[in-house]
Amino acid sequence: MRKNNPFKTLSIIIPVYNEKEFIEKTIERVFKADSLGLKKEIIVVDDASTDGTDKILKKLEKKYKRKNFKVLYKKKNEGKGAALKEGFLASKGDIVLVQDADLEYNPDDYPILLEPFLKNQADVVYGSRFISDRPHRVLYFWHYVANLFLTLLSNAFTNLNLTDMETGYKVFRGDLIRKIAPKLESKRFGFEPEITARIAKIKGIKIYEVGISYWGRTYEEGKKIGWKDGVRAVWEILKYNLLVK
Repeated sequence: MRKNNPFKTLSIIIPVYNEKEFIEKTIERVFKADSLGLKKEIIVVDDASTDGTDKILKKLEKKYKRKNFKVLYKKKNEGKGAALKEGFLASKGDIVLVQDADLEYNPDDYPILLEPFLKNQADVVYGSRFISDRPHRVLYFWHYVANLFLTLLSNAFTNLNLTDMETGYKVFRGDLIRKIAPKLESKRFGFEPEITARIAKIKGIKIYEVGISYWGRTYEEGKKIGWKDGVRAVWEILKYNLLVK
């Protein structure tokens, strides 16, 4: 880490909807994760869960009341993008990291994700599932094909050479994402192509990509994204690259 490193704090935003089986373990893993010396701010945004997740979160608020941990409770379920927007706006960290609540993405990868900020003055870092030699659970072929297609389509418009635009691990310089957040429109999984299109339009931005591990879930285990979200993502790639400034 450089002595003149301007980054001191890390905000970790965790959007959650009906994850009572995972949320407590996720929070514990996030607290224990190595943040390379950065002080953590953990913000959970509960997207109007109906399975008892909110009750677990209230218990965790008491458990971690002396730590930098807060929960935002939405009254209406709107989707991942809307939850992230609220979390971004509430954050104060010099770096802001998105952490899914279901542990498909491993908090042990934080040092890999943070290194480009601390050593290379990155503005944005994406964690790629497709350039990594770390463990990956083998799952759906057509999901893999859809991810490759959406990344390729997005790259064609953004002129970036990302390998995994749809990744859940996205990390931003804090002041940058808080400036962009009020403009975010996508309420569901369209956040991924929208934020990629918006950051690609920023002149001189430094975007890095690092390899991460991935433990995907099956639909039986609670995976929520479906083929309709993939179709919608095509429209959102076109919309946010061509129609929205």
